[in-house]
Amino acid sequence: MVNQLTITMKSTSIEKIENPNKIKETDEEIIISKIRQLIVSKHLEPGDRLPAERELAARFEVSRNQLRQAIQKLEFYGLVKKYPQSGTRIANIGVTALNGMMTDILQLQNPDFKSFVETRIILETNAVRLAATRRTDVQISEIQKAHEAYSQKAILGHDAVEEDLMFHLKLAEASNNSVINSLMLVITPEIITHFVKNKVCNKEENYLLIKEHQAIIDAIIEKDADKAVSTLNDHFKELHKYCSE
Repeated sequence: MVNQLTITMKSTSIEKIENPNKIKETDEEIIISKIRQLIVSKHLEPGDRLPAERELAARFEVSRNQLRQAIQKLEFYGLVKKYPQSGTRIANIGVTALNGMMTDILQLQNPDFKSFVETRIILETNAVRLAATRRTDVQISEIQKAHEAYSQKAILGHDAVEEDLMFHLKLAEASNNSVINSLMLVITPEIITHFVKNKVCNKEENYLLIKEHQAIIDAIIEKDADKAVSTLNDHFKELHKYCSE
């Protein structure tokens, strides 16, 4: 089926799908809609491998990064699965179920930002508690590297959004809980980016954030779960304040 896709794929099958319930679809939603239409029109069937990333991005007239984000969302909901050296395949469930689940995803309301923040607090609090008892020496090393990368930029007053994000994701990885880690990957980037864009940190405050990061690391190294949670709460004081407003 996949080998025939590049030959039989009709332009009409990948035109933008009109959705009367939305004023404007995001790029991610458009891509998911097009993949759904390929399945409904049987150009792709359950179990089929998706075409190569470069080819599919060209067909959909989107960037490869936009395509990856859409596929990552489908993977998160279990509608596609990546296989090592075998590509990404459509979940092997019925077309009707796939169509219904993709429709549901497209109709999901964007949660309010405060809900994202509250969820992050819950997830990362549990992540550091688990990390304090489950972390490996290799994971401690990775957390420290991420902290050093953040510190080097923050001390100079440079933009360190990516480094801050990586530090918190490394904490989540150290929990050795795949669900917490996956959820953190979904919600944390937007939260950190939002707060950095809407807040100007001076060098003095950056030094404080660096100390707070180090306190979390120290607690995890000491395998003190309660202390790890306590230091994280100190670090999250602005997030707690935001949620209580």
